[in-house]
Amino acid sequence: MAGNKAVFFDRDGTLMEEVHYCNDPANVRAFPVAAAALEKLRAAGWLNVIITNQSGIASGKISLQEYQTVEAELSRQLCRLVDAVYFCPDSPAAPTHRRKPGTGMIKEAVRDLGIDPARSWMVGDKGIDIECGRAAGCRTILVKTGYGTKHAGSAPDHFAEDIGQAAEIILANG
Repeated sequence: MAGNKAVFFDRDGTLMEEVHYCNDPANVRAFPVAAAALEKLRAAGWLNVIITNQSGIASGKISLQEYQTVEAELSRQLCRLVDAVYFCPDSPAAPTHRRKPGTGMIKEAVRDLGIDPARSWMVGDKGIDIECGRAAGCRTILVKTGYGTKHAGSAPDHFAEDIGQAAEIILANG
């Protein structure tokens, strides 16, 4: 029997507006189409999983408690349609296998949620998101929100204007 299918999402610039080291829930602004996109995916049987690097924790620019309050606010704005969140506080100067483009967070979700990466997608706005998804065996979509227009050379399987269009691509391509 095949495992669950999932969509792995980068957080900042993909599901919510890019805020450099967001540490205040008042600055969280989910993209207007994000909740509807997640709802469509869930209705079609997809798990919605956030995979996010949060190096601001390691550098002291954001505390773990601030990260958690920001994440809670995003969850509220996304109508609690996210099934799991994996974050990596590693500094880019001292990354572990968990920090994207490493696949550790995806591997943890695969283990925890019974996900089949070959049936899954990674959606993000940076080359490291595409590289991570590809290395984990997922299909990939680069959204043009956030930093997406600066990472067009990352060779994703698909490009999308935003998370809404990414959901449509996923639904059309299984």
